[in-house]
Order: sequence, then structure tokens, then C-alpha cells
Amino acid sequence: MTEQHSESHIFTILAAGALATLAFDSYGQGISPLIGMSKLAPVPLATQSIQVLTGFKSPEFGYLLHVITGLIFYPLGWYLIARPIQQRLVPALPWIVTALVYGVVLWVFALYIMAHLVAGNPPFLGFTGITWVALIGHVLFAIVAAWIMETREAVLIR
Repeated sequence: MTEQHSESHIFTILAAGALATLAFDSYGQGISPLIGMSKLAPVPLATQSIQVLTGFKSPEFGYLLHVITGLIFYPLGWYLIARPIQQRLVPALPWIVTALVYGVVLWVFALYIMAHLVAGNPPFLGFTGITWVALIGHVLFAIVAAWIMETREAVLIR
């Protein structure tokens, strides 16, 4: 990959993360409650995780963790892990199918690993309304991020 491609991919990854996080938060904290479903609370969960790991409670750090995860870490997971694995193992599989699976993986990471194993909440937050809103939100995030990266051809392996 050339340096110019590298810089272009970095911009695309950040843009994908920003727009996907906006979609996730808009759905989970705005649209979902408007249609009678649960409202997501990613910042309190991030704050709780930080508190368990460090003993320090800071909603501000929780907010920053949520934003950095959406802006950088989750899009990098697509770019560096999910899409390259799919391209090597099942190259004919459409990217949107991989994005759907990646969204479910993000949901499992957030609601089982972080919420349960790290923060001590019930697995998948007890399979309540917030569980399913989070599933839709994480799948939406993955599809938006992947769509932007695919459209701009920010793919590690072709």
C-alpha cells in the first residue's frame, strides 16, 4: 500500500467511524425511543467498565471511550480483521453479509464481554428491550462503516 493510499484509508476509516457512530447513537438514543423501544445508554456502560477496571468513575471518560471505540477501534476491527478474514476464507461473500456478522460480533463484545464479564451486569443485560436495540444498533454501525469503507475502496486486501 502506498503512503497516499495509507493516508486516504486513515481518513476513510475515521469518516466511517464517525458516521457509523452517529447512526448508532441516533438510532439507539433517538429513533428507538421514538418508536416505543428502549433507549441505549452506551456512556453509562463505558463509565461502569472504566470504573471496574480502574476504580475511577468518570462519565466524561466513559463518553470519550464510547466515541474513541466508535471512531477508531470498531472501524479498525472491520478494516484489519473482519474484512481480510472474509476475503481470504470466502472471497465471493458480499461485504454486506460480512458486515451483518461483524455487527453481531460487536454486539456480543459489547453486551457479553464488556457489560457482563468486565462490568458485572447480567449477560446481554438480561435479554431485555435494550438488548435488541443494541443488536440493531451494532449491526447498523457495522453496515454503515463497512459501506463507507467499501465505497471508498479502503480495503486492506483485494
